[in-house]
Amino acid sequence: MRPGRGHGVTVSDKDIASLERQLGRVPRGVIAIAARCGCGEPTVVETAPRLEDGTPFPTLYYLTHPQIVLEVSRLEGSHIMAELTERLETDEQLAEQYRAAHEDYLARRRTHGIVDEIEGVSAGGMPNRVKCLHALVGHSLAVGPGINPIGDLALDMIEWTVEGCTCSRDEAPSS
Repeated sequence: MRPGRGHGVTVSDKDIASLERQLGRVPRGVIAIAARCGCGEPTVVETAPRLEDGTPFPTLYYLTHPQIVLEVSRLEGSHIMAELTERLETDEQLAEQYRAAHEDYLARRRTHGIVDEIEGVSAGGMPNRVKCLHALVGHSLAVGPGINPIGDLALDMIEWTVEGCTCSRDEAPSS
């Protein structure tokens, strides 16, 4: 199961404190909480396409929850990204869905303004390859299943569910 959408959810002071704990730093450019875990903690934030200091920031959906970040990192460590990129080269239906996910991502980011430096650039390797599963999973969690096929596949491959909340054990990674 996937969490419900959180698009447009106002970010509270409690959310900012949770994000600081999760990330081990002050979050940048947060517009909304795009997805939450079962206990209500932020899982994905929606970020501005241009940060406060003027830096273009193409990552609209940023994965924050430490447990899912760890699970996705483990999956990336298994070299699955090369296999998924190969599937995109041989499975035209998957490739078409992935290109549509790229367009969905761009359209959603444009609702926060157009930033010329990153126009046409989405995240995670879209539309032709798989580069960052964290970004793709963030997109899937934020918008729900059926939009980003690679993000959905990655979610099916990890041992994390919104219902299996582990926030009480999560801490920001130590440096």
